[in-house]
Amino acid sequence: MVLSDTNISCVIQEVKKAVIGKDDVINKMMAAIIMQGHILIDDIPGVGKTTMALAFAKAMDLKQKRMQFTPDVLPSDVTGYFMYDHKTGIFEYKEGPVMSELFLADEINRTSPKTQSALLEVMEERRVTIDGHTLQVPKPFIVIATQNPSGSAGTQPLPDSQIDRFMISLHMGYPESTEEIRILKERTKHSPLDDVKTVMSRQELLCVQEAVQDVYVHDTIYEYIVKLSQRTRKHDMIRLGISPRGTIALTRMAQGMAFLAGRDYVMPEDVYGVFKDVAAHRIFLNAKARVNQLCVNDVLEGILHEVKQPIPWNE
Repeated sequence: MVLSDTNISCVIQEVKKAVIGKDDVINKMMAAIIMQGHILIDDIPGVGKTTMALAFAKAMDLKQKRMQFTPDVLPSDVTGYFMYDHKTGIFEYKEGPVMSELFLADEINRTSPKTQSALLEVMEERRVTIDGHTLQVPKPFIVIATQNPSGSAGTQPLPDSQIDRFMISLHMGYPESTEEIRILKERTKHSPLDDVKTVMSRQELLCVQEAVQDVYVHDTIYEYIVKLSQRTRKHDMIRLGISPRGTIALTRMAQGMAFLAGRDYVMPEDVYGVFKDVAAHRIFLNAKARVNQLCVNDVLEGILHEVKQPIPWNE
């Protein structure tokens, strides 16, 4: 199955109706979704993070639930809970918002670490355990979380184990002048989400998620991915490098990008194009980097230039 055989391109076009000028972000989110990965959108309020997530849900007809994470949200508010029913004499499960196909966690870093950790099991295992009962979430299951920049009022950093479970971390950024003018003209009278139509069914998405697993990865590509990951672990500016989970995420994202490009094999540029999105939220710089006034992107850009890309296996 290639891109032309699916409605993936139609989904992308529908999302573009609601989100203007962010084609690269949309493509990477689509790649993560078809690879069954979770997505973290880290940016300031008001740049379209929530609109992006809702547009994907509508275009693919996914059952979506949204939760605003505030300091008073409890773990049971996320996962659900069992309540005793006096009429039946049994405990009945009251669903939490994670029992959905697309769970939108708004401003996830505004709630307590205890509540944040409630998502750990469900993001990794696609299930929740409550009072000894294990419950499976629907298929497909995607978490799209938004967070405000670190240091913003009322925010608490996500635990390392939590943030590692997001396949990619993306930044929306401000729109260009021409794009912002278009936003002003088009959105003063109606919601951009009203223009988004459903063009893919849940079952079609599941078929695509299965088909994309067959995208071929040559040994030289595997070696390239591992070299990039190992370089982050040995870099003199990095305190904590990419975990093996991150290496797997990089491979899967490269497969997703190859699929979107209409190929059934991964090229080095597929890896190169998503490396920073997969790695940026997983690495932690040391004091030496701060003294040299280097940011995460600077260090990762340097690694991409240091590690030579392999010659494409099909040439």
